[in-house]
Amino acid sequence: MYHQLPFVLLFIILSLAPNGWSQNVCLKSKVNSCNDCITSGPYCTWCQQLNFTKAGEQESARCDTRVKLMGRGCEEEEIIDPVSSQQIIKNESLSTSFNMEEPIQLNPQKISLRLRPGFSTTFSVSFKRIQGYPVDLYYLMDLSFSMRDDLENVKGLGQDLFKTLAKFTSHAQIGFGAFVDKTVLPYTNTNKKKLQKPCEENYQCQATFGYRHVLSMTPKIEEFKEKVTDQLISGNLDSPEGSLDAMMQAAVCGDKIGWRNSSTRLLVLATDDGFHMAGDGKLAGILEPNDEQCHMYNSLYTKSNEMDYPSVGQVAMQLEKHNIQPIFAVTKNMEKMYEKLSKMFPKSEVGVLSKDSKNVVQLIESAYNTLSSKVTLTHENLPENVRVVYKPRCKDPKQEGDNKGVCDNVLVGQEIIFDITITADSCIENQTFSIRPLGIKDTLTVTLSTICECQCKDPRERGQQYCNGKGRISCGICSCSQGSVGQFCECSTGNKDEHSMKESCKGTSGTECDGHGDCVCGRCQCYTTESGSSYYGDFCQCDDEHCDKFQNKLCGGNGKCNCGKCKCDPGFDGSACQCPKSEEGCRTPNNTICYGRGTCKCNHCECKHGYQHPHCQKCLGCPDTCQTKSNCIECLGFESGPFEKNCSETCRKGIVHEMVDTFTIGSKLCKQRDTNDCWMNFKLEQLFGEDMFMAEILKKRDCPEPPNVAAIIGGSIASVALIGILLLMLIKLLIYMKDLKEFRKFENEKKKSKWAEADNPLFQNATTTVTNPTFTGE
Repeated sequence: MYHQLPFVLLFIILSLAPNGWSQNVCLKSKVNSCNDCITSGPYCTWCQQLNFTKAGEQESARCDTRVKLMGRGCEEEEIIDPVSSQQIIKNESLSTSFNMEEPIQLNPQKISLRLRPGFSTTFSVSFKRIQGYPVDLYYLMDLSFSMRDDLENVKGLGQDLFKTLAKFTSHAQIGFGAFVDKTVLPYTNTNKKKLQKPCEENYQCQATFGYRHVLSMTPKIEEFKEKVTDQLISGNLDSPEGSLDAMMQAAVCGDKIGWRNSSTRLLVLATDDGFHMAGDGKLAGILEPNDEQCHMYNSLYTKSNEMDYPSVGQVAMQLEKHNIQPIFAVTKNMEKMYEKLSKMFPKSEVGVLSKDSKNVVQLIESAYNTLSSKVTLTHENLPENVRVVYKPRCKDPKQEGDNKGVCDNVLVGQEIIFDITITADSCIENQTFSIRPLGIKDTLTVTLSTICECQCKDPRERGQQYCNGKGRISCGICSCSQGSVGQFCECSTGNKDEHSMKESCKGTSGTECDGHGDCVCGRCQCYTTESGSSYYGDFCQCDDEHCDKFQNKLCGGNGKCNCGKCKCDPGFDGSACQCPKSEEGCRTPNNTICYGRGTCKCNHCECKHGYQHPHCQKCLGCPDTCQTKSNCIECLGFESGPFEKNCSETCRKGIVHEMVDTFTIGSKLCKQRDTNDCWMNFKLEQLFGEDMFMAEILKKRDCPEPPNVAAIIGGSIASVALIGILLLMLIKLLIYMKDLKEFRKFENEKKKSKWAEADNPLFQNATTTVTNPTFTGE
């Protein structure tokens, strides 16, 4: 496996360097062989000269720029520096005109490149659009009901279309297709009657369909007229149409559409509405993604109701793959939408239709001129870590991104040239990719390999002697036989294998000899440092040059570096001996050092957690001492509380207290409640150290008065009696109110009663006759 630096980082560094400096830079990582060296950087070369390295010097010293190696005594012929090369495999001449044979508009056609990783190579590609190149135009029309006026005009377009195409070529063909939408809800009314006739009663129309191929490519005007004249308008429910479904089938069903191999392929999409895209099929329960395959039977798209709409990316990819250039002929209200869609297609145009599509011929002519005069060269199937840059040489070059070259306003028969620069950033073996103009079949096939192995001329006759008879020379260094290791195969591994011997040279870092030496016979042989001294230690882990610096001086000039750490002279301290030994800056007003709550380093207090500089006097992040010391204050001052039984052990060592009538300490007042529900008033002052305090406690506590039991009992009894009386009065009142209501109701009913005064016809009054027996009538 090759050890390589990230080439992106390498080229950023080189691009920022002054002119000429990059020629003298070899940025290398761990290098153990010539192959490792030439893949480490584009300017890295390898010296295969014997005895080039000194005893104990690592073999990676053989890897550097050509200038530096020669400066160190390596002969020029002993330097391995592979050079990139290119070979044109196929280079047929450009055609001058179309003569019914396969025309050639791009050369060369095949090229083979062998590149040094990181190095660029440039070659030229020529392009010339020939006169009379065939044109295939497929007219794909929206037949939804809103396009009824447009259909009538399109039926008479045949002659005008062929006449316009004759301006460009005598080999023109036209095809026709139509689309509406999927025949399921919510896109189409699935009522049987509406499905057969989706438009209004007074219009003659055909049943709704997804996409129908009407006419394959034909050069016959009459055939175009006949097929298009037979078309009827149709209809659906929603505004967006199945345009992408139709475009996908028109692209992938090439044998049914009749696209020719050598032709400019134009797909004219005429519509007055938007389009459904991938994901919209879920509204109808269609979950199967579009498979980008042809599903045409009897000229109908058979999978319309089974597959989701394709995505814009899928359609764009298939159009580019089949060299089809779309022309979107849309109404004014759809112009902005289709301009955004056009940006997703590598080569396309948008034109605005009049309300009845009368201007469609002029629109197609204008779009064709724009498309044919713009040549865009780009690539496909580019391998990883390969970069391609295009530089067009023409009258009107355009910059449209790094992955394409563009020339605009190119005339027919005009030859233009593109300089193409290719760079491979890693090792590649026989990878191919293609470069071609968009919308045109002509292709340049590039075969790419990289030079990642050195071709060294090794002296066979000296190999045995140079490598102590235990190996052979490989690019100037010994490749030892099994059982032998070392720079000259001088060590025998014995019962140990090479891996075990190398493991014994690894220290705590896990790197062999800490990266500062070679493992020879299981022991480290240390390298020399840049200044000429040596690394030392069992694993070459020590040196006396890499200690901390102060004011750009090693160990501040006040000590010596020993195995990566400073040993300071008397009177100095610190990691870089930068601090005079003094405690004046740490001394407090009470003549302590950092109040015992920090250490004095470099004449400054380094405080413990929470304590503040400069002298660690206050702790902003510590718990409130009024609360944490309240239990001790209670037991010390009033002999009560949780610590009453072990007060001396728990509290007397950390708190010196005094009972006072008034405070003399200036610290904040603490007011805490004790276990007897009294308020204690005290002040705390922190002494030397973290947990030493001076406390002043007020002798008198603020205790609440005891409750009046008699008053509480009397009040309770009176309250109960009062509540009882009030309840009885309330009940009496409710009974009275109810009786009063009933009495008033009785009075009202009594007033409403009426007694009848008529006589009973069966009743006869009694007759009384009175006779005086003594009366004689006289």
